[in-house]
Amino acid sequence: MSVAVSLGALGGQVEQFGAWPYVVTVSEDGRPHAVSVEMAWDGSVFRGSGGRRTMANAAERPAAVTLLWPPFEPGGYSLIVDGTAEVADGVLTLTPATAVLHRTGPPGADSPASCASDCVRI
Repeated sequence: MSVAVSLGALGGQVEQFGAWPYVVTVSEDGRPHAVSVEMAWDGSVFRGSGGRRTMANAAERPAAVTLLWPPFEPGGYSLIVDGTAEVADGVLTLTPATAVLHRTGPPGADSPASCASDCVRI
C-alpha cells in the first residue's frame, strides 16, 4: 500500500524518519546497489555523499536514484523518494520527483477498497 507524500510535506517526513536513508542506485549491468548514508534535506534537495560505486552509479544514471528509509516501528511505513541525482565535488545531490509512504497491506488486502482503513493522509 502506498500513500503519496507531497513534496511540500516531505520535510516533515524526513524530520520524522531521520538523516540516514539507504541510497539505491543502479550499476552498469543493471543490478541495484544500496548503502546507508547521511543525507541532509534543505527544503528542496538532499545532499550527502557515498562511496566510490554509489557516486559513480549516480553520476552515470542520475534518473535511477532512490532514497529509502525503512520503517521506524514494526508494521510502519517506509519512506521512498525517487529523484534526479547530480554528483559534483564529492557531493551527491538528489532533487526529489516523487515521494511515498509504503507498507505491505494486511493479509488479504488485495482490493483497493482495503486501503481506506490503512491510508495516511499528509
